[in-house]
Amino acid sequence: MRLIFALFLGWAILAVTGCKETRESSAFEKNWQRYAQQFYQNGRIVDTGNDNVSHSEGQGYGMLFAAQAGDRERFDAIWQWTKKTLQRDDYLFSWRYRPCPLKNAACIDDTNNASDGDILIAWALLRASKQWEREQYRTQALQIINSIEQKLVVEAHGYTVLLPAQQGFTQSLDVQLNLSYWIFPAFTDFYTTTGKPVWKALNTSGHQLLGRVAAKKPGLPGDWMWLSKQKLTVKNAINQQYGFNACRIPLHLIWQKPIKTPLLQPYLEFWQQHKIVPATLNLQTGEPAEYRWSNGMQAIAQAVRFKLDKRSEAPTAIIAETDDYFSASLIMLSQLSLADTEL
Repeated sequence: MRLIFALFLGWAILAVTGCKETRESSAFEKNWQRYAQQFYQNGRIVDTGNDNVSHSEGQGYGMLFAAQAGDRERFDAIWQWTKKTLQRDDYLFSWRYRPCPLKNAACIDDTNNASDGDILIAWALLRASKQWEREQYRTQALQIINSIEQKLVVEAHGYTVLLPAQQGFTQSLDVQLNLSYWIFPAFTDFYTTTGKPVWKALNTSGHQLLGRVAAKKPGLPGDWMWLSKQKLTVKNAINQQYGFNACRIPLHLIWQKPIKTPLLQPYLEFWQQHKIVPATLNLQTGEPAEYRWSNGMQAIAQAVRFKLDKRSEAPTAIIAETDDYFSASLIMLSQLSLADTEL
């Protein structure tokens, strides 16, 4: 009997150890550990490239990555910090926290929201509710999703559009847009969860607007663009660049089925025509940045190329100590998109 028990105990330990080793060998989980080591501090994700602030976007990314990595302890810590510090009475989130001695909501220096952060947080909660079968996460996600629909989704010039924030992005009937805030796979999940057609309408309008941009050389969207009755233009927008916002758009486009391949062509051409790809391109002057794209931007290009031509192995970019918060987030996001689309 003792021999049988010893054999059983040994098998059980081996099985648990083997599972642990398999799990730890995941490229995504290894990157998550690097990401957490470099940017996670007691529930907040620190933007090391921007005065060590925290913002709703970063909190949403941290929650997404922690859920995918199965790290419930950090997921809960990030969510609790976000909920306690950034969440407003309307369930949306103040977008920026600047470190101060009080280390609480008093450190918020701009209470306006940012719709990409709101979307990412709600999406992370939805995904976590499925992964850990926790209904409370789903309930909290729905509160945010309903508030996004009520306060941030409007009709403008024949399109259903997403306001970048509740305040500051409309002028008369015109709207300043950030098309990288259209996180298409999140909209798909919001529709599946709520059954509300507004999320399908946002998907459709985002593709239509990107189609308008792609039809005119160089075909790249600006980080910020004004939508008027006559035009979709970077003129008079916050900046006139394709850069650190819009670089996420091709990743969002491959994160759906079927992939809208024609909409990806301008990005493929941009990446191919430069020996060293610039981080930004001024869409009014045609002038590229003097500095190269980040490792995270390269990871996006690798993920897109792989999805369009799977003859090579999936890319596995590794977060380096020199990567700042945003570059590392793009690397993680690229790997997450590939994991999702392989399901």
